[in-house]
Amino acid sequence: MSAPEPARRLAVCETRLRVRYAETDQMGVVYHTNYLVWFEVGRVEFLRQLGFTYRDMELDDGCYIAVVDARCRYKVPARYDDQILVRTFFKNLRSSLIHFGYKILREPDMTLLAEGETTHIVTDAQLQRRELPAKYREAFARALDGK
Repeated sequence: MSAPEPARRLAVCETRLRVRYAETDQMGVVYHTNYLVWFEVGRVEFLRQLGFTYRDMELDDGCYIAVVDARCRYKVPARYDDQILVRTFFKNLRSSLIHFGYKILREPDMTLLAEGETTHIVTDAQLQRRELPAKYREAFARALDGK
């Protein structure tokens, strides 16, 4: 892969989805671990908007982003068929550490359902810590500057 196209200034990536029945529990409320899945959906789309994918990082550069911390604060329950907006943004970037933030809102009233963050260590295929390649670091830095 060649270097990613220059990223547009992107402070927040918005991803929309609809709550599926299978994501709810017996009470009709979204099961708590699905919020972490939605964080991942938002994160993957954020990278796409920067001009590359996780797959690009893994196949082209042997670069992996391992989750080392995940936090979620639940505010209001989501329910079956709710339209959800996942807002994903960068909180911090270091040579081998990436920190994302998330807000999950219900549309159209924009009620905050949950907010959280994930911290990732950049590794090689053997899960040994390594520096993030410059082409990705530069794309991430441009997104951070977009705030």
